[in-house]
Amino acid sequence: MKVATSALLFGAAAAVVPQQQQPLQAQAPEAIHDALKSINDKAASWAKPLQNLQHELKHLTEEARQTWDEVALLFPEAMSQASFVSKPKKHTKKPATEWDFHTSGKAIQDVFVTNSKGEQEREIDGDLEAFSMRTKKVDPKALGVDKVKQYSGYLDNEEDDKHLFYWFFESRNDPKNDPVVLWLNGGPGCSSLTGLFMELGPSFVNEKRELVFNPNSWNANASVIFLDQPVNVGYSYSGSSVSNSIAAGKDVYALLTLFFKQFPEYAKQTFHISGESYAGHYIPVFTDEILSHKKRNINLQSVLIGNGLTDGLTQYEYYRPMACGDGGWPAVLSPDECTSMDNALPRCLSLIQNCYNSESVWSCVPASIYCNNAIIGPYQRTGQNPYDVREKCKGGNLCYDELEWIQEYLNREDVMKALGAEVDKYDSCNFDINRNFLFQGDWMQPFHRLVPGILKEIPVLIYAGDADFICNWLGNLAWTSELEWPGQAAYKRAPYEDLTLLDDGSKIGSVKSAANLTFMRLHAGGHMVPHDQPVASLDMLNRWLSGEWVET
Repeated sequence: MKVATSALLFGAAAAVVPQQQQPLQAQAPEAIHDALKSINDKAASWAKPLQNLQHELKHLTEEARQTWDEVALLFPEAMSQASFVSKPKKHTKKPATEWDFHTSGKAIQDVFVTNSKGEQEREIDGDLEAFSMRTKKVDPKALGVDKVKQYSGYLDNEEDDKHLFYWFFESRNDPKNDPVVLWLNGGPGCSSLTGLFMELGPSFVNEKRELVFNPNSWNANASVIFLDQPVNVGYSYSGSSVSNSIAAGKDVYALLTLFFKQFPEYAKQTFHISGESYAGHYIPVFTDEILSHKKRNINLQSVLIGNGLTDGLTQYEYYRPMACGDGGWPAVLSPDECTSMDNALPRCLSLIQNCYNSESVWSCVPASIYCNNAIIGPYQRTGQNPYDVREKCKGGNLCYDELEWIQEYLNREDVMKALGAEVDKYDSCNFDINRNFLFQGDWMQPFHRLVPGILKEIPVLIYAGDADFICNWLGNLAWTSELEWPGQAAYKRAPYEDLTLLDDGSKIGSVKSAANLTFMRLHAGGHMVPHDQPVASLDMLNRWLSGEWVET
């Protein structure tokens, strides 16, 4: 039993099926030996989640221990390939004179106003004292990504040594009145700048590492913030780490509060949070955090989640249909492989249900490892692109050549200088973050339970490209239908209607909507809808922001 638990502890993250995330590389036996030797060394730079796991293993109930050992013995190879050393990113902090604006969270927190009862209260809620923000004007001519006004900078928390990078683009249309949108990529651990340069930003990076103008950029009619989060993702950095969505939410609330204080000209417009993949976890948590502060300067009006992982208990049931020809595209797996997934599903769902019941790391980690190996593993082994069932995986571990082009571009000295980037190296994805989130049990947490509370206040759009496997449209449709909230019956009854482009009336998918919940299936789009269907994705965004599917 002890051996099996150790094997799980030091290799489980290899079982993670990442979204836009590099698989972990095998570690030499001596590296694992060194890791084992240093567990109890207080000076070792281990990620906090691992320390907690090692400390708590001896306190496991017999049932939990049996579950851990069962999963370890089922997948011994996958569970012997990971190292848990979480290395801080090398960086060089720039002097204060390099930045055009400095915003103090403490100064914001110290502002008091008189309420309707004549009492003094803080103008803005939140624990902001530890945060500050540095911002610089980005000269559009320096890089040529777009001609619009741009800002880049860092949200700093010196107490916890956290520094989040963001890049803001003003709307090409009417920035004084157009909405503001936050964009988040997933992973967990992948940079939102890949979304910028591969999906929905003002320019793409081509195979020559040159910029190509994107006429369908989401800043056509909205100002857009691209945020590298959590820390140690992209240009962001820290000496420590964030390893769960809830902790990341505190940072995002602080960044938005300071940004809208520094630039009040964007604070009166409507604000919307959008993202894809693991953002299906991030966005409910971040939205709940923002809405929990009644006195805020964030005019949040809606959220958009694209091909997200939100409710694992419902969604994992639909990997088999999507891989076996029931999702609208030809089958990727053989009948025997499909049967194998069918056989593994009951145990997978049982483990996820245990996670949902306890919300404990001891239940949620085994659920993630078992389900990702037994349910998603058969597809991965085919070499087919998990983000697009129509294609083979290419371009190395990330399946897309573009991600390598973008990484090389963002590591150019002139680019980093123009943006004020302080890290020594930019990586599209950081798999240390993926491991840390896994071992906090974050992967299978039931964050969909936050959505009903969100629906009471603002509209939610769940959209999905129908050629994606990893967060497929079948599973996203299913969890929105199973979600328990006052509008559930009306939503289930809502008819599917053809979704057509406003410009020419061509069909691009289907839509159903009731009360504050809308689901869209976008045809011939993979995991990254704006990459595969740029015209349709911009049409969807513009109409959503205009309130087309929102009941009044």
